[in-house]
Amino acid sequence: MKMKIREILPEMIVGLVLVGLSAYLLKGDVWTFWTWWLLALFMGMVAMPVTGRLFEGFEDKGWLFSKVFAIAVTGFLTWFLVAVELLPFTTAVCIGVSVVCGIICAVLFHVQLKKGIECYPAGKMQLIIREELLFFGIFLLWTYLAGFRPQAYGTEKFMDYGFMEAMMRSKTLPARDLWYSQGTINYYYGGQYFAVFLTKLTGSRVEVTYNLMRTFVAAFAFVFPFSLVRQMAKDRLYGRMSGKKKYLPSLSGVTAGIAVSIAGNVHYIVYRCVIPLIHKIQGVEETESYWFPDATRYIGYNPVNDSDKTIHEFPCYSFVLGDLHAHVVNVMFVIFLVGLLYAWMKMIRNRGTEPEKQDLRDFWLRQLLMPHILLAAVLLGMFQWTNYWDFVIYFVVTGGVVLFANIIRFEGKVVRVLAVTIVQAVEIIGISYLVILPFTLKFETMVQGVALAQHHTLWYQLLILWGLPVILTVLLIASILMEKLKGMKKKSLYRLMEAISVPDLFAVIMGLCAIGLIVIPELVYVRDIYENGNARANTMFKLTYQAYILFGMTMGYGIYRLIVVSRQKIFKILSGVGLFVLIWTVGYFGNAVHAWFGEVWNPSQYKGLDATTFLETDFPQDAAAIRWLKENIEGSPVVLEANGDSYTGYERVSASTGLPTVLGWYVHEWLWRNDVPDLNEKSADIETIYTSADEETVKELIKRYDISYIFVGGQEQEKYGTNLNDSLLQSLGSIVFEDEMSGTYIVKVAQD
Repeated sequence: MKMKIREILPEMIVGLVLVGLSAYLLKGDVWTFWTWWLLALFMGMVAMPVTGRLFEGFEDKGWLFSKVFAIAVTGFLTWFLVAVELLPFTTAVCIGVSVVCGIICAVLFHVQLKKGIECYPAGKMQLIIREELLFFGIFLLWTYLAGFRPQAYGTEKFMDYGFMEAMMRSKTLPARDLWYSQGTINYYYGGQYFAVFLTKLTGSRVEVTYNLMRTFVAAFAFVFPFSLVRQMAKDRLYGRMSGKKKYLPSLSGVTAGIAVSIAGNVHYIVYRCVIPLIHKIQGVEETESYWFPDATRYIGYNPVNDSDKTIHEFPCYSFVLGDLHAHVVNVMFVIFLVGLLYAWMKMIRNRGTEPEKQDLRDFWLRQLLMPHILLAAVLLGMFQWTNYWDFVIYFVVTGGVVLFANIIRFEGKVVRVLAVTIVQAVEIIGISYLVILPFTLKFETMVQGVALAQHHTLWYQLLILWGLPVILTVLLIASILMEKLKGMKKKSLYRLMEAISVPDLFAVIMGLCAIGLIVIPELVYVRDIYENGNARANTMFKLTYQAYILFGMTMGYGIYRLIVVSRQKIFKILSGVGLFVLIWTVGYFGNAVHAWFGEVWNPSQYKGLDATTFLETDFPQDAAAIRWLKENIEGSPVVLEANGDSYTGYERVSASTGLPTVLGWYVHEWLWRNDVPDLNEKSADIETIYTSADEETVKELIKRYDISYIFVGGQEQEKYGTNLNDSLLQSLGSIVFEDEMSGTYIVKVAQD
């Protein structure tokens, strides 16, 4: 025992330093931070009897993945029971479902213990502690940074935060739409739901957990690629890791974590470093400094093309910006799925080919009851609710892994390979649609079809954005093919698949899928309301976001695999250059952090994690009234406020409280409901209520929309000006809040 303590003493010291540092940096927020970390640690430990079997081929048995597995299972099961109206969405239910899942895991652990099955990583305490310290450290880093700009105001933060507040108030799901009081949320709200689920489990305040959830996801976006790629490198480089090379798997994992969650793209190098240097040499004075969002708004913006403005964001930008959007929260779930697929592929390869003669019934039962495939199907179903684009993308990725694995299992016999692959694909689709029915039955799709792309990206823009990962992926594929095809007597797809190691094959699948995601927006796009001028924007955004993640893991593995294994010197040299360029793009992180958060090296400027502090700074005349509503109003009665355009200060009341209003951000509701006449009618009715002198008409509209409170503050006064009929509004009920200095007041409407 003493020897073991001595072995992990450095890790224990680092852990104490990190705990002390978190208390110093996060100040009063540290308790909520520790609570979230401890909850993830505990839930992950409890889930290990299942995760340890799913990831049995991993050295750590999926220790880091177990956290998100536990959150996904307990959270999704709670949502399902609430959505089918079997249970209310309360803290007690969230805890109760989690406890039941924990008891089931405890029973499984007892059974496995009796059978001598190891589900925890025995003898790997040092590795587990290091992984936990890595997770804690990255979580702390992003949480500290978030505290320099915690406000849920700007971009789409009103929507993200408002969804959370609305669900905190609601006992049913989907919750009432805070910007369309006559309906429920008609969007992919799963990401914000999981934030609320964890908020309820920890007894935290949503004002703080809005920011904690996004930093939580950012931490997983680093440690999941680290764990997966570290294992892939370890599997491939086994036998080559003597001396200093034994650190290569961990170095490969760290590189993958950096590539996915912290690095930028080559746009930063070209426009922040290279071009300014050329201008300096030429004596040209720079008129503008580098603005980090430019790396995500390049195609259609530089040079300007008003007919084809697109979006190509990536995780680092999202984590800095601070939106808690569907594609952001789902990052931790999609990388979990990728890790699960690798664990399954490795297990399948280790089992060898399927025997030729076997009972037909047993054979098909085995194909249909594979735990990894069943779990993948459930996750894909969940993606339809968290971020539908990821369902489509990762169904293809899952299908690719299944197809390649079946080619190996069945020795390339076409009929059997196709039969099993098709059946498993149908199974995945069937399960995925079945488990998400409570969502899809109440959801109206925003997709208006698919069309051929009328515009295409300039070649040099593609090179700047995607040249680095595509070149490295092609190098990896070329190296593998050259190694395996050389001397192969019987060349066939099966022989090639059989000759390629699992990590190599999996890296190739990720790389090819990523390349496909880059190509698709150049060919077709999904039609929506942004057809005029931004037709490709949403398609390119969602597809290339996942391409970036897949490329990051492919590069993290491929670079070191080429440097160590490849026999071609040119490949080694190019990989080294690729690593240099990749690390150079990390400068984007520093640039973005400084531009967005300010002087983060000065802890005294840390503002805390409260997402609603913008009320006092940006809406001082309304802040007290909004806080009064939040503290005194239970349930979800309708509070009328002036409606306005998206991305503006309108809807600050509904967004900050979760209380529904008649109509909120116009373009967002247009996208979600695609009913312009209805939205225009509601907008006109709101103006009538605030400005009309006809008492009967106003009362009839109030009754039609079931309005309980009327809010009159800065935005209403600015929008309606002298037309605002204060006397009539105040006569409609009792004034429950009034700020005489600002003129802001709230009327509780009298019930007839």
